[in-house]
Amino acid sequence: MAAVEVHKFAQCITCHAWSRDRSMLAFCPNNNEVHIYALLQGKWEKLHVLQKHDQIVSGIDWSARSNKIVTASHDRNSYVWNLEGSEWVPTLVILRLNRAALCVKWSPRENKFAVGSGAKTVCICYYEQENNWWVSKLIRKRHDSSVTSVAWHPNNILLATASTDGKCRIFSTFIKVVDAKESRTGPSADSKFGEQILQLDLSFTWSFGVRWSPSGNTLAYVGHNSMIYFVDDVGPSPLAQNVAFRDLPLRDVLFLSERLVIGVGFDCNPMVFAADERGIWSFIKFLGERKTTSSGPKYGSQFSEAFGKLYGQPKQGFNNDTNEHSRSRGGVHENCINCIVPLGAPGSSKVKRFSTSGLDGKIVVWDMENQEDLAEYL
Repeated sequence: MAAVEVHKFAQCITCHAWSRDRSMLAFCPNNNEVHIYALLQGKWEKLHVLQKHDQIVSGIDWSARSNKIVTASHDRNSYVWNLEGSEWVPTLVILRLNRAALCVKWSPRENKFAVGSGAKTVCICYYEQENNWWVSKLIRKRHDSSVTSVAWHPNNILLATASTDGKCRIFSTFIKVVDAKESRTGPSADSKFGEQILQLDLSFTWSFGVRWSPSGNTLAYVGHNSMIYFVDDVGPSPLAQNVAFRDLPLRDVLFLSERLVIGVGFDCNPMVFAADERGIWSFIKFLGERKTTSSGPKYGSQFSEAFGKLYGQPKQGFNNDTNEHSRSRGGVHENCINCIVPLGAPGSSKVKRFSTSGLDGKIVVWDMENQEDLAEYL
């Protein structure tokens, strides 16, 4: 197994984020609070409880440069938290939403952050120095359903979104008072704020996690149909491919390098995908897979496996003479993994450590350093 640290902090965790030096951890224990823990003398201790939201906190991101925490909640609000002395002081961000805020991410330069919502809207928020507050500009009438995930391109301008309408979209977020003209390169060179650069219709089901590769040349996102999609050369003529797998759908995705991706979701176990020398992506293995014995060929379907598990029965093949025991779900995690966060240096082209959190209340740190079979992809 690649897991090096396993911490049980709550009954359920909706999202988490780390400070720059990884000495402090912020997470939401499936309520309206954010708990901040610090590693003191080898033991995790609770230092702060951020209480300002009225409903479940659905997104947290901790900026590496400015040490600010941004939170988003089902109460339709977002707060930017600043550490003043020994206290975290919140600043309300007016999002102008009529539905829940579902996700939030700082931009690479940390001069903006994006909030996806159930109002079919994306809010791009930035700090207005003159009035000493955070304001938002909205990307409206582009999505047909909830925006479940957002991801910033390394150029700080392009933003990718995943939505439950099954589509992945890429927008320009160029704001004159915030962004420098020279930052507009490639597909976003002449684009205006909110302009849609590309719409990907690869999935026919809900789309969830979306992420750019470290160089920004590849985009990956996942669908609720147990498929992961990879898109190269984002622009007028993108190159797309998909990888289908028999296991349960993914919820989030992370690039460890240009050729290695980790997907997490309902299988409770991180899945590894890699690209060969030709750029063809494929599923490699589960990180925490338990070895199980299997006799005969694989028969049956994912539905029959789930149906059998529901009633406490092993998966039955179509051949009465051959029974295959289902691969044990999970390993370190015991419930759906809904969040994955890199632990490498911000902007690094290679990430060898990352953390996951899930509905089992655990936060697990994974180390890829000793994964010799994956060394060529890292």
